[in-house]
Amino acid sequence: MEVILKKTIDTLGREGEIVNVKPGYARNYLIPQNMAATVNKASLARLQREQEAIEKRRAEEKKNAEKLAAQLENMTVVITRKVGREGRLFGSVSAGDIAAQLAEQGVTLDRRAIMLADPIKNTGATRITVKVGYQMSTEITVQVAPEVEAEED
Repeated sequence: MEVILKKTIDTLGREGEIVNVKPGYARNYLIPQNMAATVNKASLARLQREQEAIEKRRAEEKKNAEKLAAQLENMTVVITRKVGREGRLFGSVSAGDIAAQLAEQGVTLDRRAIMLADPIKNTGATRITVKVGYQMSTEITVQVAPEVEAEED
């Protein structure tokens, strides 16, 4: 079934594109969630009228993604955690922890944009991929450091 995407969906395509999906996926998810419309004369005419506005939104999205990628490029996030004797963490560092630390550094990012296969459980530096939008991604370094306890006098 052919549908016109009203929103950019990473796995399907960008806003304004005509894509072919399974009928059940279109009827039960995309159309009710207002993410797509069926292809017919009226929807094609509306797409023609809105094409310029869609291109402006895409250009703005691309500009914002490039700006965020430049801001994140070569960035290092330092997170301190309690560690055991062998350098293993008592807990782990998750995507939410990384997003919170980035927010403290002035970068607002959704935790789902941080592509972390498994939580980080060891100290040291780890390179992770971050989606910045417009189907672009960049890498940042997460440095997990042992928490230094204050010495008692």
